[in-house]
Amino acid sequence: MPSLKVRDYMRPRAVTFTVDMSLSTALDKVLNAINIGGPVVNDRNEVVGFLSEQDLLNRLVQVSYHCQDTHVVGDCMRTEPLTISPEMSVIELANMMQEGKPKVYPVVENKKLVGIISRREVLKAVSDNLDNCFKHPV
Repeated sequence: MPSLKVRDYMRPRAVTFTVDMSLSTALDKVLNAINIGGPVVNDRNEVVGFLSEQDLLNRLVQVSYHCQDTHVVGDCMRTEPLTISPEMSVIELANMMQEGKPKVYPVVENKKLVGIISRREVLKAVSDNLDNCFKHPV
């Protein structure tokens, strides 16, 4: 089996958030994104958290009930996000995803965000590998 690296299947552009971003702005970004959340980055593009649809839903229900938009991403983000290396095997990542871990991972190299990978990209890698397995020379 050829080596399947995260680097080859990740998307280099991720929807990102900042700690001080309003939740209404974050909601707009999530609603217009492909993924169900994204990394929270600082001014050096280092991942400092992760914000998911679920995180937003939990907080925005309260916010909408009181018609307030005083909360920011830092109020509801996960502060210890799981990140992966671009050199990680996609198969290893697939195994991690099977155990109820996140569906989306920030890809970090030298402490900087370089991309994002979700189950969809992992499935694409597996599909590509299966195609290679069943190709027969003519």
